[in-house]
Amino acid sequence: MAADLQGKRVAILAADGVERVELEQPREVLDRAGAQTEVLSIHDGEIKARKNDLDEAGTFTVDGLVADASVGDYDALLLPGGTVNPDQLRVDEGAVSFVRDFVESGKPVAAICHGPWTLIEAGVAAGRTLTSYPSIRTDLRNAGADVVDQDVVIDKNLITSRSPEDLPVFSEAIVSQLAGTATKEEEKS
Repeated sequence: MAADLQGKRVAILAADGVERVELEQPREVLDRAGAQTEVLSIHDGEIKARKNDLDEAGTFTVDGLVADASVGDYDALLLPGGTVNPDQLRVDEGAVSFVRDFVESGKPVAAICHGPWTLIEAGVAAGRTLTSYPSIRTDLRNAGADVVDQDVVIDKNLITSRSPEDLPVFSEAIVSQLAGTATKEEEKS
């Protein structure tokens, strides 16, 4: 990836139970491209990461609280998965409002695996073409989304992906969208 994201700020919204690789890999790709990434959460200190939802996988330091964050301070939003992480986020009104406002801003919002649960709660999935981990596709359909089984789907400013196996193309799509270099074939109008 040759994109230069110098000066771009990316919020990563996560809580305890985040799937480590789904936060870590896109963050590393964004950092290498020059973006500044910040972990926002519903509590300060550290959040506990998981591997395959079951195994402890260390922690991430929280850079700020979502309750104190402003969409205007960021150029993109990343919503990693893990089942526990988005389940906590979708019951926190500050997190849900932040996601809703971010999607409505038109800035890139990327969600992987179970991350789209927060999109559902924010009321922004209806009428959008999305993908996700298989176990939440019915939830997306019930929320009015057109659900497809693809490694990455770009629908306007929403970027969704299925699972950790799709992280390379998911991360590339985030960088392309943030850099403004996505081709028309990559975007659904």
